[in-house]
Amino acid sequence: MRPLTEQDIRASFINCSKGEAKRLWVPRDLDRLPWADLDFLGWRDPGAPDRSCLVTERQGRLVGVALRFPSSQRGFLHRSMCSLCLTTHRGGGVSLMTARKAGAAGREGNSVGLYMCTDLACSLYVRGRKVPDSGSRFEESLTTQEQIARTTGNLAAFLDKLYA
Repeated sequence: MRPLTEQDIRASFINCSKGEAKRLWVPRDLDRLPWADLDFLGWRDPGAPDRSCLVTERQGRLVGVALRFPSSQRGFLHRSMCSLCLTTHRGGGVSLMTARKAGAAGREGNSVGLYMCTDLACSLYVRGRKVPDSGSRFEESLTTQEQIARTTGNLAAFLDKLYA
């Protein structure tokens, strides 16, 4: 992913108003992120524990999505799998993230959900740059590049549902 500015990020949101996008918390360390290892930029809002965001490049343009998830966490022994990168986590490491749909459907209250890594670090898990709290990922026969393609394909399918 190419490096982004705060202005790039705020202008990319498809499922909230310009005013809402202007008020969203954006990471301050954009200049220190491992951009070459990211398929999308994802972050949690420290001021709103039930809110997170992600921004990715899609068909030559940036697409930002504001997400919500329940603040209740599952038990430590419970395991869940992220639908994007297929990483398993214990406890609250995976959350059902919901996003308001784009356009009129979103203004009517329609939304789409997907189970995702709560920390939105899917790109780093797939590349082995970050280890989940459970200690490891499943051994796969796919190459890292094939896993990256699967993760970005899963994200694209989720984004398609936001426009439908």
